[in-house]
Amino acid sequence: MDAVTTFLAMGGYAAFVWPSFALTFAVVIGLAIASRRSLRKAQRQLALLEQSRPARRARPGKAA
Repeated sequence: MDAVTTFLAMGGYAAFVWPSFALTFAVVIGLAIASRRSLRKAQRQLALLEQSRPARRARPGKAA
């Protein structure tokens, strides 16, 4: 148990290390959430654009 306490104390630097880990974790989670929201917004916009555009006609003489 003493080894765990020593590890968590980080040689006296725990007051700097653990908040840094927490801040980094929070930033990564925030970026993941923002990226997912941006992706969903872009997918919705694409779906709207695809619905509003008239269907393409096949060119004469071209195989589909």
